[in-house]
Amino acid sequence: MNIFALFEKRVADALDRLAGEGKIPSGLDVSRVVVEPRRDPSHGDLATNAAMVLSKEARMNPRALADLLVADLQGDPRVTKVEIAGPGFINIRLTPQVMHEVLGAAVAEANFGRSTQGAGEPVNVEYVSANPTGPMHVGHCRGAVFGDALAGLLDFAGYKVSREYYINDAGAQVDVLARSAFLRYKEALGHDIGEIPEGLYPGDYLKPVGERLAKEHGESLLSKPEAEWLPLVRETSINAMMDMIRADLAVLNIHHDVFFSERSLQLGAEDQVKKLIEDMRSRDLVYMGRLPPPKGQKDEDWEDREQLLFRATAFGDEVDRPLLKSDGSYTYFASDIAYHRSKYERGFASMIDVWGADHGGYVKRMQAATKAVTDSKGDLDVKLCQLVKLLRNGEPVKMSKRSGDFVTLREVVDEVGRDATRFMMIFRKNDATLDFDLAKVVEQSKDNPVFYVQYAHARCASIFRQAAEAYPGEDFSAAQLAKADFTILADEAETDLIHRIAQFPRMVEAAAEAHEPHRVAFYLYDLASAFHSLWNKGKDLPQLRFVNLTDKDSTKARLALVHALKGVLAAGLAILGVTAPDEMR
Repeated sequence: MNIFALFEKRVADALDRLAGEGKIPSGLDVSRVVVEPRRDPSHGDLATNAAMVLSKEARMNPRALADLLVADLQGDPRVTKVEIAGPGFINIRLTPQVMHEVLGAAVAEANFGRSTQGAGEPVNVEYVSANPTGPMHVGHCRGAVFGDALAGLLDFAGYKVSREYYINDAGAQVDVLARSAFLRYKEALGHDIGEIPEGLYPGDYLKPVGERLAKEHGESLLSKPEAEWLPLVRETSINAMMDMIRADLAVLNIHHDVFFSERSLQLGAEDQVKKLIEDMRSRDLVYMGRLPPPKGQKDEDWEDREQLLFRATAFGDEVDRPLLKSDGSYTYFASDIAYHRSKYERGFASMIDVWGADHGGYVKRMQAATKAVTDSKGDLDVKLCQLVKLLRNGEPVKMSKRSGDFVTLREVVDEVGRDATRFMMIFRKNDATLDFDLAKVVEQSKDNPVFYVQYAHARCASIFRQAAEAYPGEDFSAAQLAKADFTILADEAETDLIHRIAQFPRMVEAAAEAHEPHRVAFYLYDLASAFHSLWNKGKDLPQLRFVNLTDKDSTKARLALVHALKGVLAAGLAILGVTAPDEMR
């Protein structure tokens, strides 16, 4: 039961009635009308911006339109008071029975909060997509968790989600990987390789690849020219790195539905990049021209010559973009356009890419290209994840010996655990730098958000264990608790918790629409905080304790509140890929 969606429809119905009576113009765009949770309990239970956002279109003063809406809403039996605030916001106070109905739904509905907003629309979420040149590091970790949590959120909101990883296996970096692995191959055969040359990957993680090559090929590769051994070593190395990457991601319980190879776009007669460029020529989306050098930023695709350019500026980009290099090979951008057209052709008009912050300059051109090659039918949202500063007690963490120059994802998870890693990686907006302190994320205190939220769920479970001991054999199932007398829950802290639980369905839909899973983490922390406050209040006021040995009715009412809370906490944590423990040590 989504009380906010119900009253958004109620406001829309009121507007239709007013239009039918000729008091306001008909056909007003109500898509911007929202009904929001209360910010101050003294102002009511709900608030709507309807008069504010529609006044210009209705050619009316906001307060005049608000007066008409207030008159209509006052006749609703679920409403006890409606007031205009400020320039035209409308505050609505509901009867207690309405919030009790919401609580009853939260108790009785196994999927409370799950939405049909997405209506099964296919959405492609591409995340991680790290170059297959080594293990996942802590920077990859943030994008991995963000993308997976976003996918979980969209799924919960009713979208049909496909989790995708784009394997960048066609660029120069995989040739560097192959040469680095070949060096380790020679080392495995007993050759002294000395210091790893600058420009190659120095990490020990390539030693097993070298050993595998030595076992499979003996010394036969040593006599071959690079042109012959490079493709073979590259294939073996990429496969080994992707196995490592999959294993690293599995530690975080991240599993993609699709691993899409960049090289698959450029194979022989099925060269999709070539076909893309031919199609763009036929539609006058490209031309031969010359570009000025980029200002203040590096652009690997720029060359000072006449070249084939995509008309990116016609689709919102700042400059046109090259598709072919001087040697006739494709630019990275050309391959990326073909890749995104492939997503669209596979049925995904809605696409979300999760990138590192260092790719920020690439966003406009990719969105322009997606718009161009899908005839504006494809929508691409790019979410940038800022850097992670890894600390221990406020001090920077030293680099990993295994990787050579960075801290691996697996090292972080091994030290603090999967739940702490996932929750803390999402407990800050993705476009803000994240300080991840290894010591603080394992503290058992209010200052540690993941502990605080999980502890709330464990406390809920402990309350039910206490109730079972206090009332042996009593039926405290959801079906029975939904019938409890909720008028008992009259304390301000209890009604506040009910209102917070009622916000869950709306929060899910708003977070899914904005592609912002951090909202779920923030909501859970605030919800847990309200619950812990009520718990502490019960220490001083015995009548507020969840289990009352002499009053079964109040126990049932409060158990219903705890049941609803426990369900919302578990659902929210599941969206984020975090467990909801019944006990904590």
